Amino acid sequence: MTAIRMHINGVEVADDVPPRLSLADFLRGRRHLTGTHLGCEHGVCGACTVLIDGEPARSCLMLAVACDGREIETIEGFAGDRVMEVLRRSFHQHHALQCGYCTPGMLITARDVILRGRAGSERGIRDGLAGNICRCTGYTNIVTAIAEAAKEVPDAG
Repeated sequence: MTAIRMHINGVEVADDVPPRLSLADFLRGRRHLTGTHLGCEHGVCGACTVLIDGEPARSCLMLAVACDGREIETIEGFAGDRVMEVLRRSFHQHHALQCGYCTPGMLITARDVILRGRAGSERGIRDGLAGNICRCTGYTNIVTAIAEAAKEVPDAG
């Protein structure tokens, strides 16, 4: 077991974990943050996307011990975030989700796309979402929702 400390959604946590425990399993099993979904567990689908020190990362590929001393933000941690609020509303209005399995990772990635100023074109949005797979929607409504959200928060990027 290895002792770790990190901030998750602004709260300091400490735990003893097995050295090979993934961050995704730590978040879901130990911290009960089940908004972080596990899909492929190979870093391909993007369902497990979280922010690590402000950068989107696949939590299924990251070991919890590698996050010692770092800032982790899961989908549950965006209360009061203006860009996320606008994105959630836009996803709802534009029917940009169906089963919802990809949605937490997709929203975190979409927020990053907007904040990096990559939401000004369909190509920029699609390139930014390249690592997030949705098996239900065909992406058209997701791209539309992100483009519309970006218009509502033009100062974000």
